[in-house]
Amino acid sequence: MGAFVKLLDLLLFVYFLLIAIVAPLFDGQVALPKHIFPPVLVDLKTWYTQQYGDYLVSEKPHFFVGLIWLELLFAWPLSVLSLYAIAAGKSWIKTTSLMYGVSTLTAMVAILSEMKNSERASDKLLMIYYPFLGFAILAILRGLLPHSSKSVSIGKRSVIGRKKRA
Repeated sequence: MGAFVKLLDLLLFVYFLLIAIVAPLFDGQVALPKHIFPPVLVDLKTWYTQQYGDYLVSEKPHFFVGLIWLELLFAWPLSVLSLYAIAAGKSWIKTTSLMYGVSTLTAMVAILSEMKNSERASDKLLMIYYPFLGFAILAILRGLLPHSSKSVSIGKRSVIGRKKRA
């Protein structure tokens, strides 16, 4: 079980790092005024919406903007905390992962339901969104698994590995 938890932590670390960067810079453009972002990021978002036909990002329906605010104010801080928890070997990674996973899973079910029921989403666009659903499930799974006290943290040695000094 320890090796599986370490592998899961590594996968989630990469994912949380991606979210920590992408959420405020890309997803933030849906909810925040366009003029506060550098032109290169605005152009990247425009290219993405044209290339993949992401009508939710371009049309900004109210439910989607609300989910983006949820991501920016709740899920993004949890992803940053989870990065720290994995790197430092903190036991509360279970809590932050579970909270992040449930929040993201709920949002992804709403988004994917809209896309499938509207019949406006291409398979290419759905393939962009499905991995987020998968990582939400992995985050929930990490929250339900026991914390391995023998695991080696990324940033420093774990408390168990240190020698006591008199």
